Amino acid sequence: QVQLVESGGDLVQPGGSLRLSCAASGITFNSYYMDWYRQAPGKEREWVALITPFGRNTNYADSVKGRFTISRDNGKNTLYLQMNSLKPEDTAVYYCKARVAGVDYWGQGTQVSVSS
Repeated sequence: QVQLVESGGDLVQPGGSLRLSCAASGITFNSYYMDWYRQAPGKEREWVALITPFGRNTNYADSVKGRFTISRDNGKNTLYLQMNSLKPEDTAVYYCKARVAGVDYWGQGTQVSVSS
């Protein structure tokens, strides 16, 4: 079955950096677009970034453009999100998502907290 496992979340000071990872199994990883989403306390889940199957194209929410970079290593079946210049408003649980045959699969999420 499809399994996505995020890791890398932590407490970081404003201006700091983190790299999140999402390890995928049960799918032919290089066949699918992958996304990162996030959900802050009391807010709806929002889309953060997308990457095409071979990483040639990416797209970002305006709120993270220029600070976050999505990437993937198809040899390791792993998706990444490099987050720089973090702000308190980036505090959220971050999720990776794969859409396989019309079904969305989500990981369990990893907590990112930005605070001094």
